[in-house]
Amino acid sequence: MEPVKLALGQVIYEPDETLSHVYFPTTAIVSLLYTMENGTSAEMGVVGCDGVVGIAVFMGGDTTPNRAVVQSAGDAFRLGLKFFRDEFRRIAELHRLLLLYTQALLTQMSQTAVCNRLHSVEQQLCRWLLLSHDRLESDELVMTQELIANMLGVRREGVSVAAHRLHKAGLIRYRRGHITIIDRRGLERAVCECYQVVKTECDRLSPPR
Repeated sequence: MEPVKLALGQVIYEPDETLSHVYFPTTAIVSLLYTMENGTSAEMGVVGCDGVVGIAVFMGGDTTPNRAVVQSAGDAFRLGLKFFRDEFRRIAELHRLLLLYTQALLTQMSQTAVCNRLHSVEQQLCRWLLLSHDRLESDELVMTQELIANMLGVRREGVSVAAHRLHKAGLIRYRRGHITIIDRRGLERAVCECYQVVKTECDRLSPPR
């Protein structure tokens, strides 16, 4: 495995681009985004120390219509395509764990679609903050409101209003480009059911640490 540094905003792969590596984030977080023809985008899932970026490599597709962008800078390991595929075929336990992770990621993606359709921007923001916090070693996220709006597929003004409400309720502290989680339990009370659905399934399918 090759250790790599992932910078905020770094693109891991673009839509329909043949993947050359798979990435295993350790402290970084990567967003899986779908971008429309008019340039608008929405996040389908997040990958952190719980998973792998590049599932198309072992699912046999080689490419994917979404893009992967670093949401939170940090460290990762990466493996070249051929070596990874050889190990995937050779090691039965690796094969099993990656398929379990893929099931968890599909749950996250489907629940994100439901959440974006049915729940308020404030609830979506709570879900996004909690999912990100689960994958970070810190209570602070370096992220602008504009980037969050792009992740959620909503207007920046909506994120601004939602963040202000959470700040006023004492759940987060927000200053330009930085969000600090102050009251995680409060966020868990404010979030919609989607967060717990995703977390429960991820915990169920993940190997014990």
